[in-house]
Amino acid sequence: MTRNQDVGRRAAVVLCVTVALMEPGNLADASAGTAAAGLSQPPDGFVYVANLHSDTVSVVDTGTGVVVDSVPVGEGPDSVAAGPDGSRLYVTNSSADTVSVIDARTRKVIDTVAVGDEPSRVAVSPDNRNVYVANVASDDVSVISTRTRAVTDTIAVGDAPLGLAVTPDGSTLYVANAASGTVSVVRTTTGMVTSTIPVGSGPTALVLTPDGRHLYVSNLTSDDVSVVDVHEGTESDRIPVGDQPAGIGVGQDGCQVYVANIGSDSVSVISTGRRAVTVTIAVGDGPNGLAVSPDGSRVYVSNFDSDNLSIIDTSTARATDTVIVGDGPTGLAATHGKTA
Repeated sequence: MTRNQDVGRRAAVVLCVTVALMEPGNLADASAGTAAAGLSQPPDGFVYVANLHSDTVSVVDTGTGVVVDSVPVGEGPDSVAAGPDGSRLYVTNSSADTVSVIDARTRKVIDTVAVGDEPSRVAVSPDNRNVYVANVASDDVSVISTRTRAVTDTIAVGDAPLGLAVTPDGSTLYVANAASGTVSVVRTTTGMVTSTIPVGSGPTALVLTPDGRHLYVSNLTSDDVSVVDVHEGTESDRIPVGDQPAGIGVGQDGCQVYVANIGSDSVSVISTGRRAVTVTIAVGDGPNGLAVSPDGSRVYVSNFDSDNLSIIDTSTARATDTVIVGDGPTGLAATHGKTA
């Protein structure tokens, strides 16, 4: 099987003191590159990669760029999310309709939770109390208690829900509905959908800016990114990117948004101040999932068709390394290394 059967089988405005990444005139120098000696040292930590076709999660040491473990999970692992302290990992098994719970210290599955049909994306609340799971085939979101590791609620949303994002205060959950072309806004205290926001075609992933004011949504089939004003509850802009944009992430300072383009084997870098793509970075084949390191210095991109991980240095906007992982890497999560 592939990542999502329903949509694409391969598949703030903020004040920035400096211009995001690079001026257009510097792009030639970035693509030509220099020796890696000038790059900053990556922080110690781990990247966890869900491998759809090998039913495993690869554990990559970010300090060495080496796979240090491979954790067997359920059938068709699609995405992975880490709790706020990094001690637990949650993996959606899209073919088994379950979520695997991994202890990051022992790198063992400690529980398996049954959820809806074809669970795809997963997110953990900032207070570490709940895990949200988007079920593509049953058009709903399962809510799992981290304490009991049981489903406590099921929330009906739009058609083929995929991407998930939770506000910093945990009060609101945003759900990208790929087949509806909408984002559902869910009040987490009640589990009720309070509004629905039209966006582009095939919304697949979404991310909130650090200040919580804007939501960026990758639209797989319209080849663009919607910018949603959270306060107004409406789409305020649409930014063209590469072909079939999927995974999306935001820098620590909120000045750049990174988008993995499955169809053009690239990552688009969007300046949130300009609302435009300023850099396009070549990566592997079929880039799908994307995660930004906790300190914002690296972007990790899973390349579904080349079975590897591209590592981008955000200070130079260059892909500096490639790590071989499992078969069909999809979703991923980056954490500090304190608990693993």
